[in-house]
Amino acid sequence: MNKTTIRMMNDNDPERISEAFRIQGWDKPTDQYVKYEEEQKNGKIVSLIAEVEGDFAGYVNIAWESNYPYFKENNIPEIQDFNVLIKYRRHGIGTMLMDKCEEIIGERFEISGLGVGLFGDYGAAQSLYVHRGYVPDSKGIYKHGGYIQYGQEVVVDDDLNMYFVKKLR
Repeated sequence: MNKTTIRMMNDNDPERISEAFRIQGWDKPTDQYVKYEEEQKNGKIVSLIAEVEGDFAGYVNIAWESNYPYFKENNIPEIQDFNVLIKYRRHGIGTMLMDKCEEIIGERFEISGLGVGLFGDYGAAQSLYVHRGYVPDSKGIYKHGGYIQYGQEVVVDDDLNMYFVKKLR
């Protein structure tokens, strides 16, 4: 793989990120990344960008205060919205982004958290997280502000998640 760098998002990134995802057929509007950049400036998140030879390859966010209740109550930062362009997958870029997230979180906190979807599109992420030492937080499946209860019927979509934690130190 060519030279890969990880850096923080800047003003020049939102449009080029959105365009890169549009080219691969995903709708990720520029406004989403403008919002991330504003949240980063306000200290709410850290938004990391991966580049290969200067070309955008992926990104991930660290939210210092999660909206997920267990993380919020226990002051656990959350790794969120982790995406690597399809053409750059299986080249270690996701691992590099996760390494940097854990390094940054580990400077201030002992534990890192993340959520992951439950259907096949998230299979690679599920495996990556388990291999990196993330374990379920033991709270079960979560969707739209609540934990799923036995016998409850839900739509399986991007909002149906299980959350994981990892002790960093």
